[in-house]
Amino acid sequence: MSSAVDAMFKPFTFQGLTLENRIAMAPMTREFSPNGVPNEDVAAYYRRRAEGGTGLIITEGTTIDDPVATMGHNIPQIHGEKPLLGWKNTVQQVHAAGGKIMPQLWHVGMARNPDNSPHSELPSVGPSGLLKPGKQVAEPMTHAQIENIIAGFASAAADAMRVGFDGVEIHGAHGYLVDQFFWEGMNERTDEWGGNMANRGRFAVEIVKAIRAATSPDFPILLRYSQWKQQDYAARLVDTPQLLEEFLAPLSDAGVDMFHCSTRRYWEPEFDGDDLNLAGWTKKITGKPTMTVGSVGLNGDFFGAFVGQDAEKRSVDDLVERLEKGEFDMVAVGRALLQDPQWANKIRHGQHDQVRQYAGDALATLS
Repeated sequence: MSSAVDAMFKPFTFQGLTLENRIAMAPMTREFSPNGVPNEDVAAYYRRRAEGGTGLIITEGTTIDDPVATMGHNIPQIHGEKPLLGWKNTVQQVHAAGGKIMPQLWHVGMARNPDNSPHSELPSVGPSGLLKPGKQVAEPMTHAQIENIIAGFASAAADAMRVGFDGVEIHGAHGYLVDQFFWEGMNERTDEWGGNMANRGRFAVEIVKAIRAATSPDFPILLRYSQWKQQDYAARLVDTPQLLEEFLAPLSDAGVDMFHCSTRRYWEPEFDGDDLNLAGWTKKITGKPTMTVGSVGLNGDFFGAFVGQDAEKRSVDDLVERLEKGEFDMVAVGRALLQDPQWANKIRHGQHDQVRQYAGDALATLS
């Protein structure tokens, strides 16, 4: 092992789960699961990353049991006999390769285009029926819909535990359903599910509580959240550490075991006057383990990749320094791992110049 990156390869234990190292695969949607069923290709895809030394794999977003949860016919589901058998096979292959794996539980909310999705006759759902801030295209969600979707997340987590996953991640970022409740721009409700920050966070809090009740006290629950949204890259949930604490405290108290903090570039400070990034601030406020993500190993960010810009490799030296200082506990890697399944092993052994820029695996988009 290269001593310069030792911090990335120390084992880490939280909520009873021990990981071989601090590297996670960030969730990235592939749409390679025909009719929602993860097949042998999906299992082999994740197995290769485990064989490549990735300590924790977080799957692409996999949708819960709600007819309008998904935005595509080939996005994996985490409900139904065939999808769960496919995930069981994936879990077994990742475990056989020495890895750990969690599904990202997903409901896309108003990001769904009914014309390109299953159940096209049904409208998409969101807290206020907004496609983007100021543009209402559907009715606000009813209380019954809210309760049913909370139950859907809990059922998905219970199934995930049953087929052998090592925990679950709730997708609460990037302008999808859970994040649509968080974000004032998409949540104009005036009942207990909207208005002040505590009410806007209630949907996620109730999901966490329901998952805990449906699984076990030691089953790890991660929550991914972000300031930015796909509808507005400059959007922010909070502008001060005080507001961040107000946002995070109920989620931490509800039972989130680790926060996965999504930013465009992990090296950028979250607030003026301090070098801490979003994961650093989250750990400082909650005391819970955190995971950083955002262009790890790359100079560019993922938005550039979407418009065909190449991303040059970036030194991980500053990342290692932050890990050594305890600013955060884990590092999620997206495009770098997508392009090279052996990324973790190559970094571990000082083979930075051998990291591939492009791999044979199909490109994916951010979950």
